[in-house]
Amino acid sequence: MKSPSMLRGLLSFSSMTMISRVLGLMRDISMSHVFGATVATDAFVVAFRIPNFMRRLFAEGSFSTAFVPVFTEVKETGSHDDLKRLMATVAGTLGGVLLVVTALGLIFAPQLATAFIPGALDQPHKFDLTTELVRWMFPFLLFVSLTALAGGALNSFHRFAMPALAPVILNVCMIVAALWIAPHLHVPILAMGWAVLLAGVLQLLFLLPALRQLDLLVLPRWGWRHPQVRKIMRLMVPTLFGSSVAQINLLLDTIVVSLLVTGSQTWLWQSTRFLELPLGVFGVALGTVILPSLSRHHVGTDRAGFSKALDWGLRITLLIAVPAAIALALLAEPLVATLFQNGQYTAFDTRMTAAAVLALSCGLPAYALVKVVLPAFYARQDTRTPVKAGVASLVINMIFNGLLIALFFELWAPASVKQGSWLDGIAQVPGLHVGLALASALASYVNFMLLWRWLKRAGVYQRQPGWARHWLRLGSSCLAMAAVLLLGRWLWPEWVHGVSVATRLWRLAVLVVAGAGTYVAVLFAGGFRLRDLRGA
Repeated sequence: MKSPSMLRGLLSFSSMTMISRVLGLMRDISMSHVFGATVATDAFVVAFRIPNFMRRLFAEGSFSTAFVPVFTEVKETGSHDDLKRLMATVAGTLGGVLLVVTALGLIFAPQLATAFIPGALDQPHKFDLTTELVRWMFPFLLFVSLTALAGGALNSFHRFAMPALAPVILNVCMIVAALWIAPHLHVPILAMGWAVLLAGVLQLLFLLPALRQLDLLVLPRWGWRHPQVRKIMRLMVPTLFGSSVAQINLLLDTIVVSLLVTGSQTWLWQSTRFLELPLGVFGVALGTVILPSLSRHHVGTDRAGFSKALDWGLRITLLIAVPAAIALALLAEPLVATLFQNGQYTAFDTRMTAAAVLALSCGLPAYALVKVVLPAFYARQDTRTPVKAGVASLVINMIFNGLLIALFFELWAPASVKQGSWLDGIAQVPGLHVGLALASALASYVNFMLLWRWLKRAGVYQRQPGWARHWLRLGSSCLAMAAVLLLGRWLWPEWVHGVSVATRLWRLAVLVVAGAGTYVAVLFAGGFRLRDLRGA
């Protein structure tokens, strides 16, 4: 597949994902307005994170990265009937396994709540609410994983728009639940659990007509012994961990943050929303678009095409991720105050969330680059190497979690708090969640550097000409953009107190347009042209 085709696929996937991410932001604005940063919101965040984590494992993570290369191989070397048999057996086997997993999740919901929020064991209301929300939302895993199967098949035929648009359904359901259903319930947050379950069903139904058009809508059947299914399972086992290190880190963070001040779960949850736009629209999009192409080049033993496709993905990633990270760091407080500080979300919540955004933005380039480098391993059906990097990243994350929380506790805790138990103390000092965000950012760089080292050692990637010029353009453009944003922050230093929502909106719009315009203008002044997006 040539780079122009990948560009078209990227634009198609990104445009649909952009719609989903914007609606996701509207969803979070709605939730902050209705619920604020409370015990109920913390309970929802934890309960949603459990099936969502498993969704990343079974759906967007290990399953997709194992299924797409095998599906592409059968598509390139076999017949359409072979593809239909593969779809039927994979759907039946995956569905059967997930039915068992879902049943276990419903039965052991209290144990899951205990494992992931040990800090709530002495808060019966929070614990019971989390358990009930887990039971409502856990079946979401089954439906969204089958949706990922349909999306993986469509992506292999370079139909990226429909799978990228499917998450819109989840966001719409949650917005409706927050604004119009929750206010009428005795326990308002339960509306969010119902919305997640309904969205899982609707997402799957949304993609079935597109599968029918490709003549791939088949009845599922159990096929554990099918050779291609067994191959997918073998590839999935290591990627269950390797491709989802960030999610495992997030869940471990969930356990730790449950020991901190009430509201910390929500502050971290809302801060990650600001990474979802650049990471989801471009990082995940590039990884999704590039995987079928890399798989095809690998099957055809086209090493030059493999290198060019990967090189193209790396350059595009840096063009987006680096300026996005700088902009998020400089505009953390204006963004949070403008979008979330309304209704039940207070000025204190804004400052706590903005601090986490600042910490997480430091790791954005690494998060995005990992999304692009991982397909280079999975396309070659090498699912073991990423596990090594994942283990190192996970260990580093947990070490830094402990070190940074301890450091911030010593710096910020009053003397009276330090005299008591350390566990009791960290539950009284706000802001320690920033240590978790910063630890995740540092761990992401470890993950990327190890993957990059082993990719170079494998000898499958040859750097293409023009990187020095690319870095020069990128650096000068980012410096110019940062200067403009710093000037704007100097002109308008106050965003939290005594500033109306309307004033925040127009000020933020000016800063975003001025910063983005400066970045693009300097980039083009340095010789960048749209044709450069197409690669070699």
